[in-house]
Amino acid sequence: MVAAVPLLFASLGELVSEQAGVLNVGLEGYMLFGAFLAFVVAYNTGSEMLGMLAGIVAGAGGAAIMALLCVRMNLDQIVVGIAIILLAEGATSLLHDAAYAESRPSLDAPSELAIPLLKEIPILGESLFTQNVIVYAGIALAFAVGWMLHRSSAGLSVRAAGERPEALDAAGVSVVATRVWATLFAGGLAGLGGAYLAIVSAGSFTPFITQGSGFIAIVIAMLSRGRTSWTIVGSVLFGLSLSIATALQLIGVEIQTDYVQMLPFIVVIVVLVLFARRSYLPSALALPYVRGEK
Repeated sequence: MVAAVPLLFASLGELVSEQAGVLNVGLEGYMLFGAFLAFVVAYNTGSEMLGMLAGIVAGAGGAAIMALLCVRMNLDQIVVGIAIILLAEGATSLLHDAAYAESRPSLDAPSELAIPLLKEIPILGESLFTQNVIVYAGIALAFAVGWMLHRSSAGLSVRAAGERPEALDAAGVSVVATRVWATLFAGGLAGLGGAYLAIVSAGSFTPFITQGSGFIAIVIAMLSRGRTSWTIVGSVLFGLSLSIATALQLIGVEIQTDYVQMLPFIVVIVVLVLFARRSYLPSALALPYVRGEK
């Protein structure tokens, strides 16, 4: 669960953004921004919730760069996304080393909320139903996003922006505005995922703490076919692969660290080979929209 929650938040945001036609290759960067600012705020205020909110703001701030350059100015989404990742990696590493290189501070143990009765289930109860409140919020959010995408007018606008933006424009709804808020939503959730990594999972911030989680979240979103229930399943499965890699290191398996850390990405490749052809992507994904052009 600890490994799956950051993937869940990031993939949920990316799912909405992709449905609107924006491919956030910079998702990893949003998570790094969120993780760093969340740690700084939580460490200096002693408040987990303020740290989480700071992570959302930082992630949305990174996504604002994407919204400005790609949605408003129609620049290449992949190139800008890669630039955002490089910016986030360099900036967060530099700021961390400047402020915390010598002290290496850490946060107190995160708070947990146990669900009565369910936590008494043998074997799984204690681990699944005694979690930080953000975990329960993430699961509830997944179903809320699913309802929004398929049962609301806002969701219809999002899907139209990714499938037939010219039709959405003809209906009097701004394609640019729809894609902008979808991009900011993706950035905010990715930042929240990064905040969870720093505050709950690690209790500290280290450079490159995400270790490719943003790219895995993009894969989960692409394979989910617009269904948030599949983002939950995918996040748990990939979270399991991340946990197995950590567990192998902890129990002292005689395997080089580099090979152990490769495991989640091997899983990504296998899943893509098996299921990528069955995935469905919006027809206008990563394509800029200019009124009057086909």
